[in-house]
Amino acid sequence: MNTIEIRLPSLRERREDIPLLAEHFLLMHAQLYRKALSGFDEGARQALQSYHWPGNVRELDHAAERSVLMAQDSVVRAGDLGLKQVRDTPGRVEDMTLEEVESLLVQKALARFEGNVSRAAEGLGLSRSTLYRRLEKFKL
Repeated sequence: MNTIEIRLPSLRERREDIPLLAEHFLLMHAQLYRKALSGFDEGARQALQSYHWPGNVRELDHAAERSVLMAQDSVVRAGDLGLKQVRDTPGRVEDMTLEEVESLLVQKALARFEGNVSRAAEGLGLSRSTLYRRLEKFKL
């Protein structure tokens, strides 16, 4: 069913789109959950811009939805986003839990395949649905 394939660069390659997409998702989810939010504070905007987005646009959408649910004020703060930064140096695998290793492998596969979930799943030897479950599990 792959009649037409459109190649879009990942969010990491087009950071200028992040604020606009984040605002769109925030407004959409705020309306859905009937919450009056005016936007992101400066800390949240910086967190959005500096995050590596291994889950690409889908992860940005989930972060915006999570922030709507977690926001205590009329603006979203960085902590409301629930973004976990990947350690630059993950350390030794021997010192990591199985869950941390699995999360790291999923993030690296997404990065290697530029956010393409189908190709990342194939590279990991997983089905797409299994990889989606892992993305939900690790909140990616």
